[in-house]
Amino acid sequence: MYAIVEIGGHQFKVAQNQEIFVYKLDGNAGDKVNFDKVLMISGDAGVKVGTPTVSGAAVSGTIVEHTKGDKVIVFKKKRRKGYKVKNGFRQSYTKVKIDAIA
Repeated sequence: MYAIVEIGGHQFKVAQNQEIFVYKLDGNAGDKVNFDKVLMISGDAGVKVGTPTVSGAAVSGTIVEHTKGDKVIVFKKKRRKGYKVKNGFRQSYTKVKIDAIA
């Protein structure tokens, strides 16, 4: 059984006991979170596709930890002008363990 869920503007294919990284969510490690924007559910009874969401469907999970992604270097340069700027950026992520799909 799996579901396609919208979390933070992005779509994720999730299954039970799976761990995913999503953009940072509010809450502490160990907190429960519910996602109600379920776009599709596939299981033993078949496939249910929402228009745009499946009514009455929800996915629950637990926040495992907050972490940061790899560093991305942003380098800007204009040739022959003496202009160079170098910046680094690390995206904040939340690791979520999917508990149940209902």
